[in-house]
Amino acid sequence: MQRGQNRISSMAGVAMTLAVTLMAGGCATGSEPATPIWQAGSPASSTIAAPPSPSAAASKSASPSPSPSPSPSKTAAPSPTPSKTKAANYTYVFPVPGSPVSYHPTHATNPATDIFANCGNPVLAVTSGTIVEISRKDEFVKGRPDGPLNGGFFVSLVGDDGVRYYGSHMSVVDAGIEPGVRVRAGQRLGNVGKTGNANNVCHLHFGISPPCAEAGDWWIRRGAIWPAPYLDSWREQGNKSPAAASAEYMQANGCPKAPY
Repeated sequence: MQRGQNRISSMAGVAMTLAVTLMAGGCATGSEPATPIWQAGSPASSTIAAPPSPSAAASKSASPSPSPSPSPSKTAAPSPTPSKTKAANYTYVFPVPGSPVSYHPTHATNPATDIFANCGNPVLAVTSGTIVEISRKDEFVKGRPDGPLNGGFFVSLVGDDGVRYYGSHMSVVDAGIEPGVRVRAGQRLGNVGKTGNANNVCHLHFGISPPCAEAGDWWIRRGAIWPAPYLDSWREQGNKSPAAASAEYMQANGCPKAPY
């Protein structure tokens, strides 16, 4: 009996010793600290937020961020439309160069000017435009009433400024000066002469008028706007324009029918 009890006690002691040993091994006493789970590669490590990879960061930074709409550039603003009254942008030239040259601010029968110069002096286009009428015939007969033959040889042009310019009593109208031909400011049109009713005096009858639609409207073509203020400006290389005066004349008078 005693022997049986001793055997049972011995077995219990062995079991107790074994339990103590297992508990001591679980704490890893005397060994290196246990490796953290997220560094050990266990399934739990996949739930840890790892730093983004370089390729992912690059992809993220490459996506365009919304940017505010650019404000309109100051140079993009449309430029103002040039005013029709800014005729000073056109170039004007005194019609008879050289010396001696003179003219009077008034005229005997209509708003025009006689520019006195030597026969043969050049006659120039006062501005760029289009030739609308010419004459290379002198069919004037002294004693007849005033009419379209008064001017003898003449040239009429409508400038790009919308004004008609007329020069008559010329001795020559240059070759190539024909209706429909474009001319530039300062281009030679012909020579000063004394054809028509020039009373045998070398001069250029110079008239400014609105461009009426009817060809042969000599009573307007010969002059409707006093030229002297403009000639004064052009002779000093100024750019005074008769465009406004021409428009005002048309508004007030139109193009009346011939007085004959």
